[in-house]
Amino acid sequence: MPHPDDLAGALGGRRVLITRSADRARPLAALLGSLGAEPLLLPLIDFERAADQPVLDAALDDLVAGGFDWLVVSSITTVRVLVEKAVERGTTPAALLPAGMRVATIGPSSRRILEAVGIPVALAPVDIQSAEGLVELWTAAPARVLLPQADIAAPALRDGLAAKGADVTAVVAYHTVDYPARQELRLEAELPSAVGLSNNTAPRELTPLQTRGELDAGTLDAVVAASPSAARRIAATLLPLGRCRFIAIGRPTAAEAAALGIPVAATAQVPTPDGIVAALGTVFANEGNTR
Repeated sequence: MPHPDDLAGALGGRRVLITRSADRARPLAALLGSLGAEPLLLPLIDFERAADQPVLDAALDDLVAGGFDWLVVSSITTVRVLVEKAVERGTTPAALLPAGMRVATIGPSSRRILEAVGIPVALAPVDIQSAEGLVELWTAAPARVLLPQADIAAPALRDGLAAKGADVTAVVAYHTVDYPARQELRLEAELPSAVGLSNNTAPRELTPLQTRGELDAGTLDAVVAASPSAARRIAATLLPLGRCRFIAIGRPTAAEAAALGIPVAATAQVPTPDGIVAALGTVFANEGNTR
């Protein structure tokens, strides 16, 4: 990881577009701002509650009753779902898990959030922080696994766990939609990552028209995509990027961008704000911090 002084030198004055809503972008935006960069927002994707709530509720009832050995959480958005469901039931997220239940996740961000809401994590990859990394670590077969995930989730995690002997029940926990989600269906549970961040850390939000103007003028230095679905929305709405560099949060996002014909300037080695900032720093340091 680059030294903070080196990052500040590379990122100072850089204008970085984050394609997430303000509540999800704040940790990265705050870090960028502390290093002298100007974070800007253009939310492209959002999340709505699952259409089939009875199926999700039945799976959670089975979870509470001890019907599963493992709960696998593959995104921070799934944690939002668990928090909302706990509130609906008048309990805490930790109370959804019976004694002896173990939890696995795919990286440090989701692990930190899970543990912050009172759910201990027994298994999470360190080197390869992705579905692939978790499958590589998995040795818990045979086991009954509940996998609540997005409606557009790739089958790699489900199929990888099943190939190792796990009995996987995958359920749709939420829908990924174009921003903005319908207000009555939007997932809005507050997570600990947003606690302690003042309103002053919220960056300016651009409209699509303003973003197009910035791209055409060459005044955006980088755009950050935090998921393959964000890469798809960038391809559909923002191309051509001109001199704006595409930064991927991880290998699945980079692979999706490449498949869509978007040149990837850098991929974060770890899918965290620190990892993204390090990737940005590498790109700009190599350019000599000149426009």
